Amino acid sequence: MHPTGLAAAGSSGTTRQPAKRRIPVGSQPGMADPHQLFDDTSSAQSRAYGTPRAPSGLGYPAASASPQAAFLADPVSNMAMAYGSSLAAQGKELVDKNMDRFFSVSKLKYYFAVDTMYVGRKLGLLVFPYLHQDWEVQYQQDTPVAPRFDINAPDLYIPAMAFITYVLVAGLALGTQDRFSPDLLGLQASSALAWLTLEVLVILLSLYLVTINTDLTTIDLVAFLGYKYVGMIGGVLMGLLFGKIGYYLVLGWCCLSIFVFMIRTLRLKILAEAAAEGVPVRGARNQLRMYLTMAVAAAQPLLMYWLTFHLVR
Repeated sequence: MHPTGLAAAGSSGTTRQPAKRRIPVGSQPGMADPHQLFDDTSSAQSRAYGTPRAPSGLGYPAASASPQAAFLADPVSNMAMAYGSSLAAQGKELVDKNMDRFFSVSKLKYYFAVDTMYVGRKLGLLVFPYLHQDWEVQYQQDTPVAPRFDINAPDLYIPAMAFITYVLVAGLALGTQDRFSPDLLGLQASSALAWLTLEVLVILLSLYLVTINTDLTTIDLVAFLGYKYVGMIGGVLMGLLFGKIGYYLVLGWCCLSIFVFMIRTLRLKILAEAAAEGVPVRGARNQLRMYLTMAVAAAQPLLMYWLTFHLVR
Protein backbone atom coordinates (compact mmCIF):
# COMPACT_ATOMS: atom_id res chain seq x y z
CA MET A 1 0.00 0.00 0.00
CA HIS A 2 1.17 3.56 -0.60
CA PRO A 3 2.85 5.10 2.37
CA THR A 4 0.60 8.05 2.30
CA GLY A 5 -2.44 5.80 2.41
CA LEU A 6 -1.05 3.91 5.41
CA ALA A 7 -0.38 7.11 7.17
CA ALA A 8 -3.86 8.27 6.48
CA ALA A 9 -5.30 4.97 7.64
CA GLY A 10 -3.16 5.01 10.79
CA SER A 11 -4.12 8.52 11.58
CA SER A 12 -7.76 7.70 11.13
CA GLY A 13 -7.52 4.52 13.26
CA THR A 14 -5.77 6.21 16.18
CA THR A 15 -8.14 9.11 16.47
CA ARG A 16 -8.72 9.82 20.33
CA GLN A 17 -12.28 9.33 21.53
CA PRO A 18 -13.75 11.62 24.24
CA ALA A 19 -13.21 10.20 27.80
CA LYS A 20 -16.27 8.80 29.48
CA ARG A 21 -17.15 10.17 32.95
CA ARG A 22 -17.54 7.50 35.66
CA ILE A 23 -20.75 7.74 37.51
CA PRO A 24 -20.57 6.57 41.18
CA VAL A 25 -22.64 3.62 42.07
CA GLY A 26 -25.94 4.52 43.62
CA SER A 27 -26.05 8.06 42.34
CA GLN A 28 -28.58 7.18 39.71
CA PRO A 29 -31.90 5.60 40.64
CA GLY A 30 -32.17 1.99 39.73
CA MET A 31 -28.43 1.31 39.86
CA ALA A 32 -26.99 -0.82 42.63
CA ASP A 33 -23.60 -1.85 43.88
CA PRO A 34 -22.64 -5.17 42.26
CA HIS A 35 -20.84 -6.19 45.49
CA GLN A 36 -23.92 -5.52 47.75
CA LEU A 37 -25.82 -8.62 48.80
CA PHE A 38 -29.08 -6.92 49.84
CA ASP A 39 -30.87 -3.85 48.63
CA ASP A 40 -30.82 -0.84 50.95
CA THR A 41 -34.45 0.11 51.53
CA SER A 42 -33.87 2.66 54.30
CA SER A 43 -34.08 5.59 51.91
CA ALA A 44 -37.32 4.28 50.47
CA GLN A 45 -38.81 3.93 53.93
CA SER A 46 -37.66 7.39 54.84
CA ARG A 47 -39.33 8.78 51.77
CA ALA A 48 -42.44 6.72 52.49
CA TYR A 49 -42.85 8.01 56.07
CA GLY A 50 -41.52 11.46 55.39
CA THR A 51 -39.16 11.53 58.41
CA PRO A 52 -35.51 10.52 58.42
CA ARG A 53 -34.49 7.70 60.72
CA ALA A 54 -32.34 8.85 63.61
CA PRO A 55 -29.14 6.84 63.96
CA SER A 56 -28.46 4.96 67.18
CA GLY A 57 -25.26 3.84 68.77
CA LEU A 58 -25.72 0.13 67.98
CA GLY A 59 -27.28 0.39 64.59
CA TYR A 60 -30.84 -0.02 65.88
CA PRO A 61 -33.52 2.63 65.63
CA ALA A 62 -33.75 4.82 68.68
CA ALA A 63 -36.67 3.99 70.99
CA SER A 64 -39.25 6.67 71.55
CA ALA A 65 -39.84 8.00 75.09
CA SER A 66 -42.68 6.39 77.10
CA PRO A 67 -45.72 8.45 78.14
CA GLN A 68 -44.79 8.00 81.84
CA ALA A 69 -41.31 9.37 81.30
CA ALA A 70 -42.70 12.28 79.33
CA PHE A 71 -45.18 13.00 82.12
CA LEU A 72 -42.49 12.93 84.81
CA ALA A 73 -40.22 15.15 82.75
CA ASP A 74 -42.93 17.80 82.56
CA PRO A 75 -42.30 20.50 85.23
CA VAL A 76 -46.03 21.09 85.61
CA SER A 77 -46.60 17.43 86.50
CA ASN A 78 -43.73 17.54 89.01
CA MET A 79 -45.31 20.54 90.67
CA ALA A 80 -48.68 18.77 90.79
CA MET A 81 -47.10 15.68 92.37
CA ALA A 82 -45.34 17.76 95.01
CA TYR A 83 -48.55 19.61 95.82
CA GLY A 84 -50.46 16.32 96.11
CA SER A 85 -47.83 14.87 98.44
CA SER A 86 -48.02 17.93 100.69
CA LEU A 87 -51.80 17.69 100.83
CA ALA A 88 -51.61 14.00 101.75
CA ALA A 89 -49.10 14.75 104.54
CA GLN A 90 -51.30 17.54 105.92
CA GLY A 91 -54.36 15.27 105.82
CA LYS A 92 -52.55 12.50 107.67
CA GLU A 93 -51.36 14.95 110.32
CA LEU A 94 -54.89 16.30 110.77
CA VAL A 95 -56.36 12.79 111.13
CA ASP A 96 -53.71 11.79 113.66
CA LYS A 97 -54.30 14.94 115.68
CA ASN A 98 -58.08 14.45 115.84
CA MET A 99 -57.70 10.75 116.58
CA ASP A 100 -55.37 11.43 119.49
CA ARG A 101 -57.92 13.88 120.84
CA PHE A 102 -60.64 11.23 121.18
CA PHE A 103 -58.73 7.95 120.99
CA SER A 104 -55.01 7.69 121.69
CA VAL A 105 -53.29 4.93 119.75
CA SER A 106 -50.21 5.10 121.98
CA LYS A 107 -52.36 4.50 125.06
CA LEU A 108 -54.08 1.61 123.32
CA LYS A 109 -50.73 -0.06 122.71
CA TYR A 110 -50.16 -0.11 126.47
CA TYR A 111 -53.12 -2.46 126.99
CA PHE A 112 -51.71 -4.98 124.50
CA ALA A 113 -48.18 -5.04 125.94
CA VAL A 114 -48.50 -8.61 127.25
CA ASP A 115 -46.54 -11.84 126.98
CA THR A 116 -47.26 -15.53 127.46
CA MET A 117 -46.32 -15.55 131.14
CA TYR A 118 -48.63 -12.64 131.90
CA VAL A 119 -51.56 -14.24 130.09
CA GLY A 120 -51.12 -17.51 132.00
CA ARG A 121 -50.85 -15.78 135.37
CA LYS A 122 -53.79 -13.48 134.67
CA LEU A 123 -56.04 -16.39 133.64
CA GLY A 124 -55.09 -18.16 136.85
CA LEU A 125 -55.94 -15.02 138.83
CA LEU A 126 -59.34 -14.76 137.15
CA VAL A 127 -60.19 -18.38 137.95
CA PHE A 128 -58.73 -18.44 141.46
CA PRO A 129 -58.32 -14.93 142.95
CA TYR A 130 -58.75 -15.94 146.59
CA LEU A 131 -55.08 -16.24 147.57
CA HIS A 132 -53.82 -13.13 145.81
CA GLN A 133 -52.76 -10.44 148.31
CA ASP A 134 -51.29 -7.42 146.54
CA TRP A 135 -53.90 -5.86 144.21
CA GLU A 136 -52.31 -2.44 143.69
CA VAL A 137 -51.11 -1.42 140.24
CA GLN A 138 -47.40 -0.63 140.09
CA TYR A 139 -46.24 2.77 138.84
CA GLN A 140 -42.96 4.06 137.47
CA GLN A 141 -42.56 7.84 137.46
CA ASP A 142 -46.33 8.43 137.69
CA THR A 143 -46.93 6.03 134.78
CA PRO A 144 -48.35 2.53 135.24
CA VAL A 145 -45.98 -0.19 134.14
CA ALA A 146 -46.85 -2.41 131.20
CA PRO A 147 -49.19 -5.33 131.91
CA ARG A 148 -46.47 -7.91 131.21
CA PHE A 149 -44.61 -6.56 134.26
CA ASP A 150 -47.65 -6.26 136.55
CA ILE A 151 -50.37 -8.89 136.90
CA ASN A 152 -52.75 -6.32 138.42
CA ALA A 153 -52.63 -4.02 135.39
CA PRO A 154 -55.67 -4.16 133.10
CA ASP A 155 -55.18 -5.34 129.54
CA LEU A 156 -57.30 -5.67 126.43
CA TYR A 157 -55.65 -8.75 124.95
CA ILE A 158 -57.44 -11.27 127.19
CA PRO A 159 -60.89 -9.61 126.86
CA ALA A 160 -60.58 -9.34 123.07
CA MET A 161 -59.44 -12.94 122.62
CA ALA A 162 -62.02 -14.14 125.13
CA PHE A 163 -64.83 -12.37 123.29
CA ILE A 164 -63.83 -13.89 119.94
CA THR A 165 -63.52 -17.33 121.54
CA TYR A 166 -66.91 -16.91 123.18
CA VAL A 167 -68.52 -16.20 119.80
CA LEU A 168 -66.85 -19.29 118.30
CA VAL A 169 -67.89 -21.50 121.21
CA ALA A 170 -71.44 -20.16 120.94
CA GLY A 171 -71.46 -21.14 117.26
CA LEU A 172 -70.20 -24.61 118.20
CA ALA A 173 -72.91 -25.00 120.81
CA LEU A 174 -75.61 -23.90 118.37
CA GLY A 175 -74.26 -26.29 115.77
CA THR A 176 -74.42 -29.29 118.10
CA GLN A 177 -78.10 -28.47 118.69
CA ASP A 178 -78.86 -28.07 114.96
CA ARG A 179 -79.73 -24.42 115.56
CA PHE A 180 -76.75 -22.76 113.90
CA SER A 181 -77.29 -19.94 111.45
CA PRO A 182 -75.18 -16.88 110.59
CA ASP A 183 -77.98 -14.57 111.68
CA LEU A 184 -78.26 -16.24 115.08
CA LEU A 185 -74.51 -16.16 115.59
CA GLY A 186 -74.41 -12.47 114.66
CA LEU A 187 -77.24 -11.80 117.09
CA GLN A 188 -75.27 -13.55 119.82
CA ALA A 189 -72.17 -11.44 119.17
CA SER A 190 -74.09 -8.17 118.88
CA SER A 191 -75.99 -8.89 122.09
CA ALA A 192 -72.75 -9.40 124.01
CA LEU A 193 -71.32 -6.15 122.62
CA ALA A 194 -74.54 -4.26 123.38
CA TRP A 195 -74.52 -5.41 127.02
CA LEU A 196 -70.85 -4.47 127.37
CA THR A 197 -71.49 -1.01 125.94
CA LEU A 198 -74.48 -0.53 128.23
CA GLU A 199 -72.40 -1.52 131.24
CA VAL A 200 -69.70 1.01 130.42
CA LEU A 201 -72.18 3.82 129.86
CA VAL A 202 -74.06 3.11 133.10
CA ILE A 203 -70.86 3.01 135.14
CA LEU A 204 -69.57 6.25 133.62
CA LEU A 205 -72.89 7.94 134.30
CA SER A 206 -72.89 6.68 137.88
CA LEU A 207 -69.36 7.94 138.47
CA TYR A 208 -70.40 11.33 137.11
CA LEU A 209 -73.51 11.54 139.26
CA VAL A 210 -71.71 10.49 142.42
CA THR A 211 -68.83 12.89 141.54
CA ILE A 212 -66.09 10.36 142.15
CA ASN A 213 -62.57 11.43 141.30
CA THR A 214 -60.84 8.31 140.07
CA ASP A 215 -58.15 7.34 137.60
CA LEU A 216 -60.43 4.66 136.17
CA THR A 217 -60.62 5.28 132.42
CA THR A 218 -63.09 4.03 129.86
CA ILE A 219 -60.56 1.53 128.48
CA ASP A 220 -59.97 0.26 132.01
CA LEU A 221 -63.69 -0.38 132.35
CA VAL A 222 -63.81 -2.25 129.05
CA ALA A 223 -60.87 -4.39 130.18
CA PHE A 224 -62.31 -5.24 133.60
CA LEU A 225 -65.79 -5.92 132.26
CA GLY A 226 -64.40 -8.07 129.45
CA TYR A 227 -62.77 -10.54 131.84
CA LYS A 228 -66.10 -12.23 132.44
CA TYR A 229 -65.95 -13.85 128.99
CA VAL A 230 -63.27 -16.20 130.32
CA GLY A 231 -65.70 -17.77 132.77
CA MET A 232 -68.46 -17.85 130.17
CA ILE A 233 -66.25 -19.87 127.82
CA GLY A 234 -65.47 -22.38 130.56
CA GLY A 235 -69.11 -22.78 131.49
CA VAL A 236 -70.30 -23.36 127.92
CA LEU A 237 -67.51 -25.85 127.17
CA MET A 238 -68.24 -27.86 130.31
CA GLY A 239 -71.92 -27.77 129.41
CA LEU A 240 -71.17 -29.25 125.99
CA LEU A 241 -69.04 -32.00 127.54
CA PHE A 242 -70.96 -32.86 130.71
CA GLY A 243 -74.40 -31.32 130.26
CA LYS A 244 -76.25 -29.05 132.63
CA ILE A 245 -74.41 -30.25 135.74
CA GLY A 246 -71.00 -29.38 134.35
CA TYR A 247 -72.29 -26.07 133.09
CA TYR A 248 -73.72 -24.95 136.44
CA LEU A 249 -70.71 -26.14 138.45
CA VAL A 250 -68.08 -24.42 136.32
CA LEU A 251 -70.14 -21.30 135.68
CA GLY A 252 -70.97 -20.96 139.37
CA TRP A 253 -67.29 -21.16 140.29
CA CYS A 254 -66.34 -18.63 137.63
CA CYS A 255 -69.13 -16.27 138.71
CA LEU A 256 -67.89 -16.32 142.29
CA SER A 257 -64.31 -15.80 141.16
CA ILE A 258 -65.13 -12.83 138.94
CA PHE A 259 -67.19 -11.28 141.75
CA VAL A 260 -64.22 -11.45 144.13
CA PHE A 261 -61.86 -10.23 141.44
CA MET A 262 -64.01 -7.19 140.63
CA ILE A 263 -64.50 -6.27 144.28
CA ARG A 264 -60.79 -6.35 145.07
CA THR A 265 -59.82 -4.56 141.88
CA LEU A 266 -62.43 -1.80 141.74
CA ARG A 267 -62.23 -0.92 145.41
CA LEU A 268 -58.75 0.49 144.76
CA LYS A 269 -60.07 2.47 141.81
CA ILE A 270 -63.38 3.73 143.13
CA LEU A 271 -62.56 3.79 146.84
CA ALA A 272 -59.17 5.41 146.27
CA GLU A 273 -59.38 7.89 149.15
CA ALA A 274 -60.50 5.34 151.74
CA ALA A 275 -57.92 2.81 150.55
CA ALA A 276 -55.16 5.42 150.76
CA GLU A 277 -56.09 6.31 154.35
CA GLY A 278 -56.42 2.65 155.31
CA VAL A 279 -59.52 3.24 157.44
CA PRO A 280 -63.18 3.01 156.44
CA VAL A 281 -64.93 6.32 156.10
CA ARG A 282 -68.63 6.24 156.88
CA GLY A 283 -69.57 9.27 154.88
CA ALA A 284 -72.51 9.22 152.48
CA ARG A 285 -70.27 9.60 149.45
CA ASN A 286 -68.11 6.66 150.46
CA GLN A 287 -71.19 4.54 151.00
CA LEU A 288 -72.31 5.37 147.48
CA ARG A 289 -68.90 4.33 146.21
CA MET A 290 -69.19 1.03 148.03
CA TYR A 291 -72.67 0.41 146.65
CA LEU A 292 -71.44 1.19 143.14
CA THR A 293 -68.54 -1.22 143.51
CA MET A 294 -70.84 -3.97 144.76
CA ALA A 295 -73.35 -3.33 141.96
CA VAL A 296 -70.68 -3.57 139.23
CA ALA A 297 -69.29 -6.78 140.73
CA ALA A 298 -72.75 -8.33 141.18
CA ALA A 299 -73.76 -7.54 137.60
CA GLN A 300 -70.99 -9.74 136.18
CA PRO A 301 -72.41 -13.14 137.30
CA LEU A 302 -75.89 -12.13 136.14
CA LEU A 303 -74.68 -11.24 132.66
CA MET A 304 -72.54 -14.38 132.50
CA TYR A 305 -75.62 -16.51 133.08
CA TRP A 306 -77.88 -14.45 130.81
CA LEU A 307 -75.52 -14.73 127.84
CA THR A 308 -74.86 -18.46 128.15
CA PHE A 309 -77.84 -20.31 129.61
CA HIS A 310 -79.57 -20.75 126.23
CA LEU A 311 -76.45 -22.30 124.70
CA VAL A 312 -76.59 -25.44 126.85
CA ARG A 313 -79.52 -27.83 126.52
